[in-house]
Parts: sequence; C-alpha cells; structure tokens
Amino acid sequence: MRTAAQNARLALLLEVAGTPKPGNVDRHREYPDLRFEHFLAGAVGAEDGFEHASAGGAVGASFERAIEGMSHQSGGNTQFGAVLLLTPLVKAAVDSERLTSEAATAVVDATTVPDAVAFYRAFEHVDVAVDEPPEGMDELDVRRGGEAAPYLREQELTLADIMEQSADRDGIAAEWTGGFERTFGAADRLQEYQRTEDCPVTDTAAAVFLELLAERVDTFVQTQHDHETAMDVRDRAQAVRAGEESVESFADELVEREINPGTTADITAGALFVALERGLEV
Repeated sequence: MRTAAQNARLALLLEVAGTPKPGNVDRHREYPDLRFEHFLAGAVGAEDGFEHASAGGAVGASFERAIEGMSHQSGGNTQFGAVLLLTPLVKAAVDSERLTSEAATAVVDATTVPDAVAFYRAFEHVDVAVDEPPEGMDELDVRRGGEAAPYLREQELTLADIMEQSADRDGIAAEWTGGFERTFGAADRLQEYQRTEDCPVTDTAAAVFLELLAERVDTFVQTQHDHETAMDVRDRAQAVRAGEESVESFADELVEREINPGTTADITAGALFVALERGLEV
C-alpha cells in the first residue's frame, strides 16, 4: 500500500503524463526549455518534502524542502503550484482517518508565522512567475524571499494569512482559503470516470483538466499574459468540449503560443492525489 508521500509523487507523475492537456507539457508536447523529463525529475525530487509532511513536519518547512528537491533538474520551476497545493493535503491525509475538505482546512488554519517564512524562502530556489504586489504591499512581495521574514514576524502573519492576501488573484491560494473546493470536486470526477469509463487514469486526468479549464479562467495564464487571453483560453476549452474544435489542435496551438494553464494543471494534480488517497486504482 502506498504512503501519502508516494501518492503525492504519483499524482505529479500522472498529471504530467495526462495527454492532451492544452498548453501543458505532456507525453507529446514540450517547450524548448521545459521538457517532459524535467517534470518527472521534479516529481521525484519533491517527495522528500512530502515525506517530511507525512512524518509530522510543519507545512512551510515541508513545502520548502519539496521545492528545493523539485529544483534539482535543469528545467527550473516545474511544479511549484502543485506542490503548494499538495503539501497541506498530504499532511491532512496523514492526520485524519479520511482525507476531506474539512481536514485540509484544519491544516491550513493551523499554519504559523514560521510556515509563512519558509514559504517565502522557497522562492529562492526557483524563478516563479508572479504578479506585482498590490499597491502598499511591497513588503509582502514573494520575490523578496527570506528578506521578508522580519516583516512577517513583526506583523505575525501566518501562511494562511498570506494565502488570504492572494486568494482573489491566485487560483492555488483560492483553494487554500476555500476548502480546496475545486480540488475535491475534480477528485470526485476522476473517481466517477473510473467507475463508468474503461480508460487509463492519464486519459481521465486529461479529460478533467479540460473540464476545469472550461469552467474558470486560469490565473497563471492571466499572470503570464492578460485577462483577455485567459478568457479566450477558457472559451476555447468550452468549444472543444462542445465538439466545435479539436483538442489536439488546441493543445498544439497553445504550446506554440506559449500559453500554459499551469493553475489548472496544479489543481488536476491535487485532484489526482485526493482520488488516489480515496482508492483510485492505477
């Protein structure tokens, strides 16, 4: 039987192996400087952080350790958002009899100032695409890394507080503050696909990815490009689901245009972990 840390690593591997996921690296599509193998290595490297969380380690320290391990490949940032989503879920899976939204929320609510400091330090290991901080919040710019520690301590800001500050513009922060609603909902869909469809988990992961992409604007696309581009990607995903466009052509086009719906991929990885913890068979 796999441990929670092993399921987290497997979730990252299954997510990147899902094909096609428009705009994402998958088995058939890569970017010039970001390849399929980088994601495989990143998933393996992150497991030490997941093991730390499984053994009772703090969320922030576990996350930083996972990101440091993830960074030990030549592609740079592969799964920062997915690891941020997975770390409290791994801890919740170990701390509770059954992994639920309530259990994950309890982990978030228990985060501390040292967790926030470790979260900021994690940005020193990889380059992460982030928005400029809102006016008057320069002290909380995550690009400051560990230099933000004195301010975080002075203001007594926990990691949950930091996520709350970003939830209106970051899809992963919104999951942290919203009971991981989309993550658990997508996990239910993955399990339903396994009950009703005779296909590999990687195919169902790709199908759920497309459903998520069609439902809501991807905040990573919005950060990398702009709101209009993110809206267009969402609308095009809806057209693919309606049979009006080819998913393969859409996937090729987004890679060519370097439009990567990374937040949707991160939530798919989180959903795979929840489903694996609940008995999804691979």
